[in-house]
Amino acid sequence: MKRSELIFTAALVPVDYLMLLLAGLAAYWLRTSSLVASLRPVLFGINLPLEKYLGLTALIGFFMLIIFALSGLYEIRRANGILENFARILIGASAGLAVVIIYSFIRREWFDSRFLIFAAWILAIFFVLFGRIVVRAIQRFLVTRYKYGVHNILVVGGDRISQELISEMEDEKSLGYNVAGHFQDLDLDKIKEAVKRESIDDVMLANPDFAREQVLGLIDFCEERRLSFKFVPNLFQTLTINVEFDSLAGIPLVELKRTALDGWGKIIKRVLDFFGSIFGIVIFSPIMAVVAALVKLDSPGPVIYKNERVGPDGIFNTYKFRSMKIEYCTGSQYDKDGKASELEDELAAKQSGRQGPVFKVLNDPRRTKFGRFLEASSLDELAQFFNVLFGNMSLVGPRPHMPKEVAKYERWHKKVFNVKPGITGLAQISGRSEIDFDEEAKLDAYYIENWSLWLDLKIIFKTPLVVLLGRRK
Repeated sequence: MKRSELIFTAALVPVDYLMLLLAGLAAYWLRTSSLVASLRPVLFGINLPLEKYLGLTALIGFFMLIIFALSGLYEIRRANGILENFARILIGASAGLAVVIIYSFIRREWFDSRFLIFAAWILAIFFVLFGRIVVRAIQRFLVTRYKYGVHNILVVGGDRISQELISEMEDEKSLGYNVAGHFQDLDLDKIKEAVKRESIDDVMLANPDFAREQVLGLIDFCEERRLSFKFVPNLFQTLTINVEFDSLAGIPLVELKRTALDGWGKIIKRVLDFFGSIFGIVIFSPIMAVVAALVKLDSPGPVIYKNERVGPDGIFNTYKFRSMKIEYCTGSQYDKDGKASELEDELAAKQSGRQGPVFKVLNDPRRTKFGRFLEASSLDELAQFFNVLFGNMSLVGPRPHMPKEVAKYERWHKKVFNVKPGITGLAQISGRSEIDFDEEAKLDAYYIENWSLWLDLKIIFKTPLVVLLGRRK
């Protein structure tokens, strides 16, 4: 961990506290302003003068810092994104608000103005978020302009993932990485020479499939030289993330769990799916009505296309706004003679933009005029909110695939069936249809093994940005 990262992480504590105080003062000023006071007279002036209010705000601000710490806002690691910061600040501020309301209800001593409480809560969220954005902007500026706190990293690996990591670190200077060396093979002697020549901070093993003895030798060397060691896990290593320890007859047992979604995780996810799907249907109902009308006007046939896909419990129908001419729709409900499926196979063989069992037909001639726009904008998938409501899909999860695609899966690909498929997912926000299927399956496996409510919320909030702006936006 660089000293600069420690400094900026520590700086978040006083900055957050200052923002909480400013939020409290802003709420008080807003409540006592002539505009608000003319609508609702101030009645707490005698019982809650500014001096007393400042003291209470300072005390509550200190209490909120404790909640922020418990929410993980001061973990010493690389900077979180804006969405993750917002989610954690929202949870922390809401927890603090709940405690203040409970205390006020029991003692009837603190804030006589409900406006003050809720205004301070809302302002605290955005003030703290703004303060953190400023701190991170200063950090990125110092990293990019003056290389303050930059990690000199040595990358080991010659596969495609290694090249992608190097390209990302070289293109995004604000990440704080400087690729000081790159070895396609794990040659420990050459690595030692490079470390002697260069000031190396981190060693990244981007390709984990070297011999065990070589990897252990590299780890020992990094420990000896006090270098940070990072690695990209292979499939087996990701399987060991979710484990549960037990004992039987005094003998320790380790259970490899399929997913973190077992138990309460599954309940939480279903609750999020149920209310999230209702919210999505209500919010997007005007858009869906317009899309339905345009689909009907654009070409004859049903508005909703029921597409056969495979989930954990077998084959089910996903609902999509029809983007193809009805004679080209596949599936038992539409393709009675199998000609549409044959044409699809021919197009997939000739002009698929993806490698692996899952295809993506480029410049698909089967699309209607409006269907091309629907497919490019992902508006055809809005109907899948009903799939989520009915319980055969989730808001977030692996992409559902057709039975003939699943028939070509390798054994490890079938790990995706440990959870319900989703409208969006980690693979979708990491490249949508541009990435190859093996890479998509690895991202889905990572999601399944590392599921958390935070991860789901992050993917949900990032999806519109990816759809509108493209990958890495």
